Amino acid sequence: MMKLIAKFLLIVLAILAVAELVPGISVDGFWTALVVAVVLSVINLTIRPVLLVLTFPITILTLGLFVFVLNAFLFWFVANFVGGFTVTGFIPAFIGAFSVSLVSWVGNRFL
Repeated sequence: MMKLIAKFLLIVLAILAVAELVPGISVDGFWTALVVAVVLSVINLTIRPVLLVLTFPITILTLGLFVFVLNAFLFWFVANFVGGFTVTGFIPAFIGAFSVSLVSWVGNRFL
């Protein structure tokens, strides 16, 4: 259980770091980042698998790179639902989603 909480807090800290480092992404505070992490996790568990299946042909054509685009759109999509979390365009969403995914992947490798 502690491992799961540590991974979740790592994602929250990654969202806060991305908001500080990437122009075009802003988060009001820790609690907003916590809500963003929860909503992003729920969307990644429910909607993302369906979208991956639906976009499988284009993912094959792009040799898997379309998954990054899909992650960016989902990251941008979360900004529409969480007050205090804004993403101003696709490029900041792409950089933010990639950064959060990278931190999550590295954190999962160490935890």
